[in-house]
Amino acid sequence: MQVEVAIGQQIARLRASRGLSLTQLGEAVGRYLGRAWSRQAVHQAEHGRRAFTAAELAALALALDTSVPALFLAEADQIELPGTAVPAEDYRAILIYNGQDTPVDGMEELLVAVHDIARVLSRPALARLVKIGGVADEVAGEPVSGESVLE
Repeated sequence: MQVEVAIGQQIARLRASRGLSLTQLGEAVGRYLGRAWSRQAVHQAEHGRRAFTAAELAALALALDTSVPALFLAEADQIELPGTAVPAEDYRAILIYNGQDTPVDGMEELLVAVHDIARVLSRPALARLVKIGGVADEVAGEPVSGESVLE
């Protein structure tokens, strides 16, 4: 998978999870770039048909309320850069700031786990189940202990 396609898939997923239209995302990006993106520009970005500047990546992360590394997350076995394909584990390792030559042993697994947890927690059905569980506890007269992670 080309790196632009991986980024585009993340943009599309994040936009949909936030309930934004193509136009709304284009306008939100425009607030940071000084000029809105058209629906077509957002569509091209989501389909991996454009390269991104550093400013565009920062604007997208801000508009989507995420981090720049989160835009690079990919489900592919390898990521294609212009010169070569990079294995998934090497690609994931570059997404983690590791300070002054800190080894990233185990960090790849942690990044994958956090990504998987975020995907599960963002499911609307899970949020509904948590709410249903809270209502059931109230009906049963059981005290509600603390706030839900999803609220």
